[in-house]
Amino acid sequence: MSELNVLNYVDHTQLKAFAVWADIQKLCEEAIAYHTASVCIPPCYVKRVKETYGDQINICTVIGFPLGYSVTEAKAEEIRQAKKDGASEFDMVVNISDVKNGDFDKVEKEIAALKKEAGDFILKVIIETCYLDEVEKTALCKAVTNAKADFIKTSTGFGTAGAKLEDIRLFKREIGEAVKIKAAGGVRSIEDMEAFIKEGCSRIGTSSAVELLKGRSAKEY
Repeated sequence: MSELNVLNYVDHTQLKAFAVWADIQKLCEEAIAYHTASVCIPPCYVKRVKETYGDQINICTVIGFPLGYSVTEAKAEEIRQAKKDGASEFDMVVNISDVKNGDFDKVEKEIAALKKEAGDFILKVIIETCYLDEVEKTALCKAVTNAKADFIKTSTGFGTAGAKLEDIRLFKREIGEAVKIKAAGGVRSIEDMEAFIKEGCSRIGTSSAVELLKGRSAKEY
């Protein structure tokens, strides 16, 4: 796979708390130039990006981010507003407190409610693997599948660790056929990205991909 083809899998990401408009513009212009899958940006920038770049960019934003413990109604309103502003993909964080309490029925109901709000748009479910044991990860694979979300995603990038290949392998064993996989958090090299894609990821969340390619020609390896 060429380095440039890898970028077709990338949600080009800028989610720093102190991101300014110049950072978001840079992100968007890189996404257009390198044909990334989307830009993943804070909700407060969605409308401005849509007004500035129109349909040149697929806009992804985050919901209940980064801790996940907002109530379902608040997360649903975030999706409704982001849809109005121009987003077409939503990366939600599960309520990790509910997960640790073992209340997987509640988690599943929340995911299903947010998928209903997202409608035909893409809902990705961040389970924040760094805080979970294997039993919890397996239960969340089932909840994501049953709730008919589009993706399961490893991490916010704000936790204690990010994506790991062993978690992708667990996802592949446990999710339903309709659910895709996104790896995020700590993906910092072309080799990392290629390894996650080979394991079955359809998306990679990273802020590093384009920077790694600047000044380099695409090569096969």
